[in-house]
Amino acid sequence: MGDGDSTVDGEDVRQVVALAVETLRRAASRDWEAAAGPLDWTCWETLEHLADDLFTYAARFGLATPPLSSLLPFRTSSDRSGGPANVFFVERAAGPEGLLTVVEACGGLLASVLRTAPSTTVAHHVFGPSDPEGFAAMAVVETVVHTQDIAEGLGLEWSPPQELCERVLKRLFPHVVSEPDLDGDAWQTLLWATGRIALPGRPRLTEWRWYGTRGA
Repeated sequence: MGDGDSTVDGEDVRQVVALAVETLRRAASRDWEAAAGPLDWTCWETLEHLADDLFTYAARFGLATPPLSSLLPFRTSSDRSGGPANVFFVERAAGPEGLLTVVEACGGLLASVLRTAPSTTVAHHVFGPSDPEGFAAMAVVETVVHTQDIAEGLGLEWSPPQELCERVLKRLFPHVVSEPDLDGDAWQTLLWATGRIALPGRPRLTEWRWYGTRGA
């Protein structure tokens, strides 16, 4: 994948969320209670989880000095046993269109916050503290991968921009990019790196992580 630019920012988040919403809107009338790809969550729950991720990422950078060793003290809950634990839930009566609106709003909120956050700001994440650029890359990965999960469940085709996949791989998955035999399709590599698919000669991962801390 070369040694090109790995910079990711809030506008990348805004654009990829818009692409995801545009894709998923095509299936607004389908069964959103279907399983989302390999997950134990439904398509609705998975997209709600994505909205929650985008919102809580943004909340970290609303603070002048975000905590480095803990999450913000939001109260989380699940709608059902085995479902995602979220800070908020979307009104079911609003339907998929309402859920997509919330996702777009949370993506726009994160994009705006990241644009104004000092580049030196560092905030907590379970995979290690990271800066605004790292959180932008995390948000892109969450968006493209969970959109793939949902697209599988709803019978849609989804393929995010290759160039963006290359940049988030370089920013968050240096251990993957450094392997010469994975120098191929960036989207397929990202799906493999996040435990979604197998690649030739490489079984599907059952454990995986990214590295958001600079120099990790």
